[in-house]
Amino acid sequence: MNPTVTSSHMARAAQPQGVIRQIAICLMICVCGGAMVDARSVCAAETTAAPQWVALHLPKFEMSDARGKVFVNKDFSDASALVVAFLGVECPLAKIYGVRLQEIADQYAAQGVRVMAVNANAQDSITELAAYAKQHQLRYPVLKDVGNRFADAVKAERTPEIFVFDGKGQLQYRGRVDDQYGIGYVRETPQQHDLKRALDELLAGKPVSQPRTSAPGCIIGRVREPQADAEVTYENTIRDLLTRRCIECHQSGDIGPFALTDFDEVSGWAEMIGEVVADRRMPPWHATDNGVALADDRRLSQLELEQVASWVAAGAPRGEVTSPPAVTQRPATAGWNLPRDPDVVIKFADKPFKVAAEGALRYEYFSVPTNLKEDKWIEAFEVRPGNRAVVHHILIFAVPPGASPEEFGGGVRGFLASYVPGLRPIPYPKGMAKLLPAGSQLVFQMHYTPIGTEQEDLSEIGLVFADPADVEYEVLTLSAFQPNLEIPPHSANHT
Repeated sequence: MNPTVTSSHMARAAQPQGVIRQIAICLMICVCGGAMVDARSVCAAETTAAPQWVALHLPKFEMSDARGKVFVNKDFSDASALVVAFLGVECPLAKIYGVRLQEIADQYAAQGVRVMAVNANAQDSITELAAYAKQHQLRYPVLKDVGNRFADAVKAERTPEIFVFDGKGQLQYRGRVDDQYGIGYVRETPQQHDLKRALDELLAGKPVSQPRTSAPGCIIGRVREPQADAEVTYENTIRDLLTRRCIECHQSGDIGPFALTDFDEVSGWAEMIGEVVADRRMPPWHATDNGVALADDRRLSQLELEQVASWVAAGAPRGEVTSPPAVTQRPATAGWNLPRDPDVVIKFADKPFKVAAEGALRYEYFSVPTNLKEDKWIEAFEVRPGNRAVVHHILIFAVPPGASPEEFGGGVRGFLASYVPGLRPIPYPKGMAKLLPAGSQLVFQMHYTPIGTEQEDLSEIGLVFADPADVEYEVLTLSAFQPNLEIPPHSANHT
């Protein structure tokens, strides 16, 4: 387990003749893996109670793929088993399991097993469906369930959710593909291959030993009839709420797995939004509520929670369309968010790092020289992920000349800067700066989140230097840590 680390910034003030003394500012950093939001937790939800088994026969259907080719029941009449997978183009787990289902389709094809994907999300267009299938190199049919009629017939709830029908069209298994991903965890490898086990037993002529499992994932974005006289609407309340609370991450090209910048997209995610804000998984905020007001508290107020719940219950009505609100923040991907262009930009490597398509990824460490010939005072910095879709967080440590980089990567010493989703640069107050000695190295601690396809990242930090004559206070970072902390498994409140 990583050490628990608490870091505090110290600022040393200039005395007469330029001598420097200390005062304190605060910063909290946690380097344990689950401390910051994982994009998969936006949509990964599952029930703890054992789901109820309901007998079902494969309903009649007629659905088209992105090219307009129509598929009906008889197209799969020769299958020994038909795997129907409900997928969404932006659901993080559907991206990962869409690829895994192709592997299963290839593995069981010789035994007559067929795989068919169904997209019932109102917010997913045909164009997006085609791009999803192409990006993930899916060869099984990916069909659009217009008006979610097929999803309603089988009572599908989430993506990815699996239904296995035997050669006679009787449902034999419903649930997840495997247990590698769940709320708040990612296993190195699956411990239970539920879908494969069901197929193996079915093909062997045996009863499926566990026909029903919970399927973590995103709620299907069904077409809904909005309440005409709803008090809370997208236009009069929800759009402004999302702009203030969510769009910082949920915009095109940023860490949020989907954008929440237009009504058609937002309405499809309405029930999912309602669930994650009610559970307080979103917006991410892990600080303990001890009665002390904290700056930049991201939690929704009780009124905001009630507004979201009311809007979702009313069928996500749009309301009277008004002019778009003025842009209140600079998009995260549009250049540097610093008082001025950085004096130096340092990347963690000469070439991009390849991020695996799936699995539990370990932290990666990169050491890079600053090539500074003289001491520099940092008055502002910005850490920019090269690929916001996969960068979970970044911690950067400064290693002075003569020290070993291995001493600094775990968060114990030398903290310089960080990036977490939604974080924006905050320059040090006037007269304050952090010293970066000549000849220092920077150690980048990178934590990545896979999204179903191999990605590349080349993250960087931009530094703005102060005039040494203007520096009155030196900002330091000190750490208190306990390297031998052990918490028993399943302990609810260990002290």
